[in-house]
Amino acid sequence: MDRDGMGRVSGKTAIVTGAASGLGAAAAGLLAREGADVVIADLRDGEALASGLSREGLSVRCLHLDVTSEDGWDTAVDRTVAWFGGLDILVNNAGVAFPNGSVEQQTLADWRAVMSVNLEGVFLGTKYAIAAMRAGGRGGSIVNLSSILGIAASPTTASYCASKGGVRQLTKSAALHCAKAGYRIRVNSVHPGYIWTPMLEETLARRGDLEEQKRLIEAPIPMGHAGKPEDIAYGVPYLASDESKYVTGTELVIDGGYLAQ
Repeated sequence: MDRDGMGRVSGKTAIVTGAASGLGAAAAGLLAREGADVVIADLRDGEALASGLSREGLSVRCLHLDVTSEDGWDTAVDRTVAWFGGLDILVNNAGVAFPNGSVEQQTLADWRAVMSVNLEGVFLGTKYAIAAMRAGGRGGSIVNLSSILGIAASPTTASYCASKGGVRQLTKSAALHCAKAGYRIRVNSVHPGYIWTPMLEETLARRGDLEEQKRLIEAPIPMGHAGKPEDIAYGVPYLASDESKYVTGTELVIDGGYLAQ
């Protein structure tokens, strides 16, 4: 990834959830290189990423956040505002793929485990970010990570599909609410296809031989291969920046042509 940012989000403050690795780490790094003050928020330790970005002279902080905790969100947003004077960007990226299964196989406990992170976490983040952005008076941008499985379903991922479809519709509802209320807060969703992340590799490994599973995953992708985290990350600064000032309630699909079929 090119490290010579163009300052597309200079002067803005961002929280990126699930930012210790994968898509979140790529998005956090790109936003920082594009001039934002970035808070790396994750259940896991994000200090390694924060230290690396700091050595590049970038403005980053790190905090522990359980996205299913309302108190956690309240604290995370308050700390961000205290550190940087406001909140302009939220990237709701944190998510889980397991436990999963078909609608018959899924237990209620498994269903709730996926929903609590993938959907309720996005709800809480969106709610608290809107309040902070309104208080700051500068407007803002919320970018919610959904999935192609929030648009086209799979028979073996009932809770994941439902949670990501919920993110898609929650995004549209929040976007309409903010627009009609005159808040100058935009809310959009990003829908990645198959991207090589630790979460995807863990998912495939559960199904059998990893290399064989990779071949099966990539075969139906028109561009012939799965994407990399930076392929998704490059879409985030556009939606987070003033370049997309007339874009709200939309879904940005980045999937190598998968849903075009």
